[in-house]
Amino acid sequence: MKRLIYNDLLSWKDRVDHKPLVILGARQVGKTWIMRHFGEQEFESMAYINCDDEPRVKDLFVPDYDMNRILLTIQVITGVKVIPGKTLVVFDEIQEVERGIHSLKYFCEKLPELHVMVAGSLLGITLRRGESFPVGKVDMLNMYPMNFSEFLDAIGQQDMNTIIRSREWKVMDLVKEKLENLLRQYHYVGGMPNVVAGYVAHGELLGVRQEQRAILDAYRRDISKHTSERESIRIGQVLSSLPSQLAKENKKFVYGVVRKGARAADFELAIQWLVDAGIVHRVHRVSEARMPLKFYASLDAFKLFLLDCGLLGCMADASAADMLVDNKVFTEFKGAFAEQFVAQELVSMGAVPFYWSNDRTPAEIDFMVQHGGRVVPIEVKASTNVRAKSLSQFVTDNPGLKGLRLSLCPYVDQDWMENVPLYALSGWMGGE
Repeated sequence: MKRLIYNDLLSWKDRVDHKPLVILGARQVGKTWIMRHFGEQEFESMAYINCDDEPRVKDLFVPDYDMNRILLTIQVITGVKVIPGKTLVVFDEIQEVERGIHSLKYFCEKLPELHVMVAGSLLGITLRRGESFPVGKVDMLNMYPMNFSEFLDAIGQQDMNTIIRSREWKVMDLVKEKLENLLRQYHYVGGMPNVVAGYVAHGELLGVRQEQRAILDAYRRDISKHTSERESIRIGQVLSSLPSQLAKENKKFVYGVVRKGARAADFELAIQWLVDAGIVHRVHRVSEARMPLKFYASLDAFKLFLLDCGLLGCMADASAADMLVDNKVFTEFKGAFAEQFVAQELVSMGAVPFYWSNDRTPAEIDFMVQHGGRVVPIEVKASTNVRAKSLSQFVTDNPGLKGLRLSLCPYVDQDWMENVPLYALSGWMGGE
């Protein structure tokens, strides 16, 4: 499988001033696979250690940070001679090793020529337990489920990807039906690598939902493993509420949907846990369409999106017929899947999405991003019905802005707005 993060890894490898690399991401987004694949392809040797099932590494950093002793131990455990510049050292599930994160400071200071890569689920939670983080001594990359572009490559639709990336709008119109069908597939299958691999291997849908349920069950086990019983219940309640939250007309997160009478104080930590674990994306409201958007963000008004549209469909028990045959993925669910899709696409491409609303008007802009040196208000339409006036009015009220409408209508460029097909968002982002 081709993953977009691979190019970032190449850039990291080739930098003279590289530091130990921390790959952040939710469980089962492909961190282990990409580290091993990269090590096999780009280095003469790889010393890989899974810290979860290798007992000899548990106390590796407890006595001291003597690099000679540490390298010798790594070589004994892996059977690989570690040669700086030629060997990639990988610590998978680094959170299982005491002082493992802190050790990266000493790899950086004492062995800067060595390439060290680490990953771990729930890394943010681990750091909160008192282990100091080596600020300024590590490089960091976020990894997400496969986006639509990666999905197309995985299922053998490279030609469609090429059309999208080249922004050949007229050609897209000619293959519009095929691209819409592929988008429906992605909404159902999603981008979790194991799910996609199974779908590619077997081409059937029953296994898709089975694998998605297994991933969700693994997340729930992680919740129970790493939190108290009380907090585990609250985290589970927030997670279970997401389909209902996103099926509302107004997708702002409402605590009362989680539990009647619930308050922010009851669930703040639960939400933050899910954010830190990479399971959800929090999209804050902004009050102004000005750069930097972060300056105008509200901390108490936000939307929550799941990391993957396929997992959302699984949680919602959305059937294959509804999503692939009857077209309900576009015409019903109040646009939940369309907004979920856009949110995870934006995040996967490095954008930080916000949304806009205020208390003076019921109007809302689904997303706001900084892109190409400007603020872009984004309206998401799950079908060809694009008659809502929110975006038009917002651009009128904010001179100098140009909106982006994502829908199933063909591409059109107007003075105040571009309409881009939903399936071509990555092409639009990459082409600016």
